[in-house]
Order: sequence, then C-alpha cells, then structure tokens
Amino acid sequence: MSPFFSMDRRQVLHALAALGATAAAGGIARAAPSAPARDLAGVTLRVGTYKGLWRPLIQASGQGNTPYRIDWRELNNGVLHIEAINGDALDLGSGSEIPPVFAARQKSSVKLVAVTHEDLNNQATLARKDAPIRSIADFKGKRVGYVRATTSHYYLAKQLAEAGLGFNDIQAVSLTPADGLSAFARGDLDAWAIYGYNGQLARIQYGARTIKTGVGYLSGNFPIYANPRTLDDPLRRAAIADLLQRLQRAFAWINGNFLAYARAQSAETRVPVGDIVELFNGRSGDYSLGPVSDAVVRSHQDVADTFLRIGVLDGPADVRPLWDRGFDGVLRQPSAA
Repeated sequence: MSPFFSMDRRQVLHALAALGATAAAGGIARAAPSAPARDLAGVTLRVGTYKGLWRPLIQASGQGNTPYRIDWRELNNGVLHIEAINGDALDLGSGSEIPPVFAARQKSSVKLVAVTHEDLNNQATLARKDAPIRSIADFKGKRVGYVRATTSHYYLAKQLAEAGLGFNDIQAVSLTPADGLSAFARGDLDAWAIYGYNGQLARIQYGARTIKTGVGYLSGNFPIYANPRTLDDPLRRAAIADLLQRLQRAFAWINGNFLAYARAQSAETRVPVGDIVELFNGRSGDYSLGPVSDAVVRSHQDVADTFLRIGVLDGPADVRPLWDRGFDGVLRQPSAA
C-alpha cells in the first residue's frame, strides 16, 4: 500500500511559494508524454488504485492525458487486486510482495511487471495511547489487529519473532484496513499493524503511538501486477507500456513536488495536507518506479521462504515464474526517466 509526511511553518511557506515552480514542473511532465506506436483510442484499461495514490498522482503530475481510457477501480489491498486480475476484472494493479506469494501457491493468473519503491515508515505497528505497551514484547496476550496476506502480516510476524513471540502468543485479529480503524477507535484492539492513510488517521484522531515501522523488516519493493490476458493483447499491452512510463515519471515527480501531491491526496482521503506532508518528511526513502531486477526477484523469493518457515504457507511457493521482464526496456529509456 502504498504513502503520506515535519515541515515547520517556514518550510510550509517556502513550499507554498514554490508552487509556481511545481506548476512549471507539471508543464514539463505534460510536454514529454510517451509516443505510442499504435492507435490506442479504442482501448480501456481497468486499473486498480488505492485511495489517494495512482489516480490523484497521475492527474497532479500532469500525466493524465492518456491516448486510451482508464477505468479506475478502488481496491484497498493487494489481495483484492490479484483476485480481480485472476477473475479478469482488472488489467493492472499493485500491492506488496506478500499477496503474490499466495498467488504463486494457488497458481493464480497474474504477472509482476515492474516495481515501485515507497515509504516504509508508513508501514507501522501502533499501540493505543492508553495501552501498557512500550515494545513488541509487551504484545503478549494483547489484542493485535493486522491485515492477512499483506505487508502488515509479514512484518508483524517478523517483529514478534524478534521479540521471542509468535501469533499464538497474542490475540491476533485479521481485519480489513477500514474495519481495523473502527475496531481501534472502539478500543477493541490494543495494537494494530497497518499501512497507509488508515494508520495516519489512527495517529491523528486516536493518539496511536508508533512502536515500530516496516524499516528493517520489508524490502521496500512493491510490485505492479498485470493481467496475463491483457499482456497477450497487443493494443492493451502497448497501453500498459505507456501507463508504466507515465507512472514512472509521476513517481519521480513526487519527490520534488510533494505539496501538490499532498493536496491531491487530501482531496481524496480527507487526511489534512499538513499531516500528509509530515509523513513525507519522515519517509524512509524517495519514491521511484523501475524495471524488474534479479535482486527484486531474490527478495521476493526470500519473503515466500520466510512465510513457509513461520507456518503461514502450507507448502513452498516459487515466485520466480510470476515475474515478467517484458517492460524492462521501456522503463530504462531516457524518455521514461
């Protein structure tokens, strides 16, 4: 999932003054669109998005004038993206390395075609402000929420193991992000492993305290998922190549234009702009989108092997056949930078 982050008053005023430069940067981005070799006017891509992410990013960065139509479909976890792709209800989606591990085990119909690098401080294990919790070791016997088959499942398992605990030592509660926020607000959870704007809302609205983040537990690689049926269609494959290049430029744009992106995110998520900027300023690293590499595939296989080791998988999962390097060339082109 994934991103939002402290500007002080002087920094905010400076950033506001720089919006003219931001607009100019957006103009530059608009002036350098991909040049599809085919007529894509009749193509519609069904693209999965998370609230506040790709949809507002494409528009804010000036990459929204596509030669094909995008049918945005909001699905707020990677499992849903893969399920929609497997059911031929989505052409392109995204998520963490975790859902494809289960997809590999279940022989789901999905390909991983590129990888984004996003903030890991926005993947956090939180405790209620009044809970007697100061470390992961204090989770023993506590009610801890997480989202099954996502990054929160993975890093929570790693953090527990590091503290000499396992899921059997806590009252683990698998919830969707929205249900988790409601449960946290009601006091039904003592702690919560969560990602994205729901975690920020828990901090802002309910005083949640960050016990640990995903740094040191997650690779920072977030694959882009594609529908193999779409990849077999020359026109839709060309549209995906164009969209990946636009997203690559948009991700690079984020790092120098975050205030504009924060405003676009805020309009969709209702998280205050200042809180989104605060998260960005505390980010673990810059945003980027790039081609598949051997290191990315090795990292993904390590995740699968870890899940097998801790008993989450019922057998080994080979993730390597999921990766499709057919777009590596366009994502390495200077025009896509």
